[in-house]
Amino acid sequence: MLRALAMASVALGPQAAGWARTMASHQLLVAPPEALRKPLSIPNRLLLGPGPANLAPRVLAAGGLQVIGHMHKEMYQIMDEIKQGIQYVFQTRNPLTLAISGSGHCALEAALFNLLEPGDSFLVGVNGIWGQRAADIGERIGARVHMMVKDPGGHHTLREVEEGLAQHKPVLLFLTQGESSSGVLQPLNGYGELCHRYKCLLLVDSVASLGAVPIYMDQQGIDVLYSGSQKVLNAPPGTSLLSFSDKAKNKIYTRKTKPFSFYLDIKWLANFWGCDDQPRMYHHTTPITGLYSLRESLALIAEQGLEDSWRQHRETMAYLHGRLQGLGLRLFVKDPALRLPTITTVAVPAGYNWRDITNYVMDHFDIEITGGLGPSMGKAILSGLD
Repeated sequence: MLRALAMASVALGPQAAGWARTMASHQLLVAPPEALRKPLSIPNRLLLGPGPANLAPRVLAAGGLQVIGHMHKEMYQIMDEIKQGIQYVFQTRNPLTLAISGSGHCALEAALFNLLEPGDSFLVGVNGIWGQRAADIGERIGARVHMMVKDPGGHHTLREVEEGLAQHKPVLLFLTQGESSSGVLQPLNGYGELCHRYKCLLLVDSVASLGAVPIYMDQQGIDVLYSGSQKVLNAPPGTSLLSFSDKAKNKIYTRKTKPFSFYLDIKWLANFWGCDDQPRMYHHTTPITGLYSLRESLALIAEQGLEDSWRQHRETMAYLHGRLQGLGLRLFVKDPALRLPTITTVAVPAGYNWRDITNYVMDHFDIEITGGLGPSMGKAILSGLD
């Protein structure tokens, strides 16, 4: 198309030049950037931070395929296959299962914007940065936010959660299965059943844990589950996975007010992703190549098998932890049963600045590890196994 236009303008000659002068009412103030005249250069690094992770060759190749229309029948087929992949990795049969055009953080906002209304009671388990973010978003919506705060490295027990449910009578409880800022693995068995006993929905963040540790959305009574593309799935950042139980769907479809965000309105997104029985309607232009890559990453984990992926991460974590402790380093999470396989957190050694350590590893070995996030800032060094 562009080539045809260029040839046409050449053919028109002076006429086209006159048209350009007529359209240009001002002189350009900004010259073409010199940096953009140079080839793009990307360093070859081993990414061992909390995410993103290095891409598998097959996922990388998928992102280089030609773009098709976001509403072509072939794209709808890819979207349907992505839904099936999400249902597999989440272990759910929920019809309302889809991908969000945005990172895992965007999926959190989508869940909260659609589930919470002003005045709703919202109970948040805070043991790191993601609980803090969930509480912040809830406050912006106008919910009555009640935080159960634990020190970084801690988790929320069933007893503590029941006390919060009984006291605050929330419509929604937020827990992070894999807290990437501290490396804590939050247990989930029994929490869904407990929430339902108190007429509360359970929302779980599995961005840093999905694919590395067992999670059974339906069997564990999780009402809303979300994750991201850039961790264990080894896909590019920019897409996320999200699923709602029938109870959660009913809360969305019977709400008294519209969600604050049109872009993240689940009713629209559900239709666009073929989660209802109505003809699909345009909502937004999806990140097409990102969805190609997400589809391939889900295909890879389906071919490997969830149980084998869980085993692989567990065994690699045990090996790494043993070697680190053999060097005299102290793991940040004290209880081995509560250590997240995807992100190992090491307490910053006394007398060292964490930035000096992470910068040295990057500068000398082209390996990325990072410092803590939020409450663990300055206390821990994060290393991923994705």
